[in-house]
Amino acid sequence: MKSQAKKKILFVVTSHDKKGSTGESTGYYLGEVAHPWEVLHKAGYEIDFVSPEGGTPPVDGFDLKDQVNKEFWENKEYKNKIDHSMKPSEVNPGKYSAIFYAGGHGAMWDFADNTELASIATEIYENGGIVAGVCHGPAGLVNIRLHNGKYLVDGKRINAFTNEEEAEVKLTNVVPFLLEDKLKERGAKFEKSQPWQNFAVSDQRVITGQNPQSAKSVGEEILKELKK
Repeated sequence: MKSQAKKKILFVVTSHDKKGSTGESTGYYLGEVAHPWEVLHKAGYEIDFVSPEGGTPPVDGFDLKDQVNKEFWENKEYKNKIDHSMKPSEVNPGKYSAIFYAGGHGAMWDFADNTELASIATEIYENGGIVAGVCHGPAGLVNIRLHNGKYLVDGKRINAFTNEEEAEVKLTNVVPFLLEDKLKERGAKFEKSQPWQNFAVSDQRVITGQNPQSAKSVGEEILKELKK
């Protein structure tokens, strides 16, 4: 079982397609799926997709000039997989050695309070697996509790989309909460770099990256941890 589990990773993508009441569309950020996917896929891992509602998730940051994005989008197997994402109820956590929450602003609306996804992540982590996220993806980490009652992020070095970055994109008053503040409330030791710089942190099998620029690094950190 262990060797089979070692080869599967679960990517979580948002089902939410609007930035609050702005009318602007959002979804999962393509590069935050494609760049970690490339690293892990090339290393021989199989990736499955889950979203809060299942089915075809909305996509944002749709840039096919980025060769890695293009490679992912034109890979028939994986395009089909993400367009037919599982519902949380269809996931068997025992099959996965890691769970990775991709970002995109949509994640701020439907990740934090999804108890099914949180319990999947708890099971993967307590089986010795990895929990990871990038940009707004760590919204999925804020309410994960371990069986000892503590929050997953409590006492760990964590990062995510920062208050400064949220202010720069003028969505501070649109998102339901500020991710940096919420993670700190949960006991995270929040670390960050300057806005839009590649920055990823790994601490006790929890791996987080700050922004879209950090997506590949998060994939590399997951791979490093999987090889231990």
